[in-house]
Amino acid sequence: MLTPNPARRFRALCALSAGLAMVALSGGLAAAQTFGFATMQPGTLNHTSGTAVAKVLKEKAGLNVVIQPTAGESVLIPLVGRGEAEFGIANIFEVEAAKASNPNLRLIGSLHALRGAFWVRKDTNMKTMADLKGKKVGMGYSAMRTIDPMIRAILATGGLTEKDVTPVLIPNVIRGADDFTSGAADMFFFAFGAPKVREVDATVGGIRALEIPESGMTAAKKILPEGYLTPAASNPFFIGVEKPMNVYTWDNMIFTNAKVSDDAVYKFIDTLENNKADLVAIQPALREFSAAALYKSYNIPYHPGALKYFKDHNIQAKALQ
Repeated sequence: MLTPNPARRFRALCALSAGLAMVALSGGLAAAQTFGFATMQPGTLNHTSGTAVAKVLKEKAGLNVVIQPTAGESVLIPLVGRGEAEFGIANIFEVEAAKASNPNLRLIGSLHALRGAFWVRKDTNMKTMADLKGKKVGMGYSAMRTIDPMIRAILATGGLTEKDVTPVLIPNVIRGADDFTSGAADMFFFAFGAPKVREVDATVGGIRALEIPESGMTAAKKILPEGYLTPAASNPFFIGVEKPMNVYTWDNMIFTNAKVSDDAVYKFIDTLENNKADLVAIQPALREFSAAALYKSYNIPYHPGALKYFKDHNIQAKALQ
């Protein structure tokens, strides 16, 4: 029987210890992985929605999700497409426009509906879209490219085109709101529920949401088929809505990169579904969230982790309105 060589045994033990240390280290690094979540600027509804999601994922699922604010959706979507952020939030129009140039984009689903309005000062006599004829209207949106078609679609509900108004070129909705506050524009466009809307309302002494006639949606859908109307009533969320009316509505999407793991995306959905009250406490717009509502028949690939969740929970894709 051979006697073990003490030096050889020592080297073997050292190698084993080093190997175990490497395994422990790699496991720790995996557990500490940081997920970037690209959003719009603070003050926007999307930033607040993203903040709510990131907080719940971090506190309830142990996922270290960090918000990455950007100038706009045209900027943040390519970040996710390149894998420089793992998750992103943007309206469906922006995601549709970006899918061809960002082949690695994958949908998680429709987080909640977005509802927006053209607001004017409450002390004006403007009440409908048609009243904007000849007025200064924010347009351009160089950092949010698909907002401009939305502006044209909403103007079309009042029988107007950009030739009927005086365009004020702006990069994003924040600047549009600031220009309205300063008097450089006669209206501003924003999503209901955004902190910036409350700020403007307080700053100018009250704002009014212009009414959209249902009869005008035929013209609007020729520009953006994905837009639709939903009812709104006067309450703290629907600032500037003075009576029951229809407001312009579109879907707000959560998406990721094809290289993000199936487990991470599955956990993303499962955690939000099981902690809805915590989401709503931060962002009231997330009252509409549900895992079942995520899955719609958009012609954009869904992430395999999301598809697995939908299959496991017998969730079928919903038709578009």
